Amino acid sequence: MTSTPRGTDRFRLAAALACFAVAGVANATVDGLGLTLTATTVAVIGVYALARHAGSVSRRALARTALALWLAFLTTAVGHAAGLETLGTVAPGPAAATVIAVTAVTWATLLAATGTTLFLGLREYGSPAPADDAVLEGETSDYSSP
Repeated sequence: MTSTPRGTDRFRLAAALACFAVAGVANATVDGLGLTLTATTVAVIGVYALARHAGSVSRRALARTALALWLAFLTTAVGHAAGLETLGTVAPGPAAATVIAVTAVTWATLLAATGTTLFLGLREYGSPAPADDAVLEGETSDYSSP
């Protein structure tokens, strides 16, 4: 784990979430090649920020972050099940702003949760503690009952 000043890891995660939100909204309203390339570039910057965040925190913190992001994504998915236009009419303010905000949060949480889980898996794959081959192959130990 790399030592960083306190709060730096949160900034990287927040930057990644912001990049994913911008890329998601831009992707939802794609009108041309330029906007698509811009959204892709912003998403790649978000992946870089998320990778830097993943490298600066412990496995336990990364696992908690991944779980929290998946729960946040599932929460926003409920809003999509109800319908974005329905949420826009119920929420105060302009309906279009609500739709854009929910879309941004959905993309940000989905991409960040997926990336965090991927980086956690890669970190676990590179872990020095080897897994027991018998467990991986589905064999039972001598201590299990038939």
